[in-house]
Amino acid sequence: MKLSEWNGDFAGIDYVSFIVIDIDGRMRAVSLPSSYASEAVLKKGIGFDASNVGYAKVQASDMVAVPDMDTGFVEQKDGFNILHVFCDVRTTEGQFFEQYPRTVIRAAHQALRDSGVGDDVRMLVELEFYVFEDVRYSTTSHHSYYFVESSEGIGDEYSDTPRVGMSQGYHRMAPEDRYQLLRNRAVKTMIDVGIPVKYHHHEVGAAQLEIELDFVSMTKAADAVSLAKWILRNEADELGLKVTFMPKPMYGVAGSGMHVHQFIVKDGASIFPGEALYGLSGKGLAYTAGLLSHALTGSLLAFSNPSTNSYRRLVPGYEAPVSATFAQGSRAAAVRIPGYLGKGEARIEFRTGDATANVYYFLAAMLLAGLDGIKRELDPVALGFAKGTSTPKHVFPMGLFHVLGGLKKDNAFLAPVFSAELIETWIARKEKEASYVYNAPVPQEYELYFD
Repeated sequence: MKLSEWNGDFAGIDYVSFIVIDIDGRMRAVSLPSSYASEAVLKKGIGFDASNVGYAKVQASDMVAVPDMDTGFVEQKDGFNILHVFCDVRTTEGQFFEQYPRTVIRAAHQALRDSGVGDDVRMLVELEFYVFEDVRYSTTSHHSYYFVESSEGIGDEYSDTPRVGMSQGYHRMAPEDRYQLLRNRAVKTMIDVGIPVKYHHHEVGAAQLEIELDFVSMTKAADAVSLAKWILRNEADELGLKVTFMPKPMYGVAGSGMHVHQFIVKDGASIFPGEALYGLSGKGLAYTAGLLSHALTGSLLAFSNPSTNSYRRLVPGYEAPVSATFAQGSRAAAVRIPGYLGKGEARIEFRTGDATANVYYFLAAMLLAGLDGIKRELDPVALGFAKGTSTPKHVFPMGLFHVLGGLKKDNAFLAPVFSAELIETWIARKEKEASYVYNAPVPQEYELYFD
């Protein structure tokens, strides 16, 4: 797959692909022949059924996808030149649809500006994922299983393959690292379409990899994550591989998170560095307290960790954080202040989230939680969040039902960016998922209880 930046010229373009983000954060698209994509069509957009992407009821499902031409890039695939563009979604009355992810994240950005705290928030997202040569799974009323294989020594076919150990893969090189070609191809493609990449490497787990993007403004960060995941899946498919961003695809191995580094900019400078603890400012500490306070209730986790599989990763004994703590240089803390930064460079990293999140909702909710901390002048040390002072009451709720219950009680900080209807829709959708998973027996229960 070869992609290049679009220069605004429709000459040679065969199709225009309108990309819409569904409620779970997946990219969906409809392709228009370039002969149909007139200036009027590009300005007015095209109608689609929003009930099929999770937002609207069938009785009021007509929406309009309007392309944001500033996001355009060209994919050259199978002999065709395809211009892809992210879309905004409007109602048939012409209003931005308030539940649509790009609408939500833009509203959160506006809330930042309206607060007077900052002009912009810049975010760097780390993408962790697993790669397999073979994936099989099935669930019926009478059987349930999953099976994965990797040439790094996972599975029956590769049982005799030399391996480095299930949890000893960090920064391994070839030949132990079997997937550098995938990362090289994917990163080159990401750079070609304008996604800034800091670096890539092998992660801790066998068959586990990471690509770290670079700092961009929040809305662009969300678009970049969506596009990067799509690029990775396509590049993997061309190599006969399967990529998953599941937080915990295998038992007893390192999970995959989606860590987010961030800082708020005011008048061209970050407001997070200062002379307080860990080189943070008072606002930086208050922002951190806001994140941890709303994560502890479960309301932020309902968007940052919105799957049952999220809570297979958030367990003691791994780097995944399980309690509301912050610290400098600690990868066990929910919020880490990188220890390698110089004076005046302090920023924070929220390490709890994962890529089952709708990244637009996740980043928006995180910003709003931090702003609430600044507004209320919260002190994370006084609240007991400093590492070493955590007590059992600071352990995160461990389960999707629990965090959704927290969201029902603690959602005022999300208003008016997250509408009451969106929160209600999200809770109902996720409770249905939780019921589906938690009502089914798993093989471990047969081991424990069958006899």
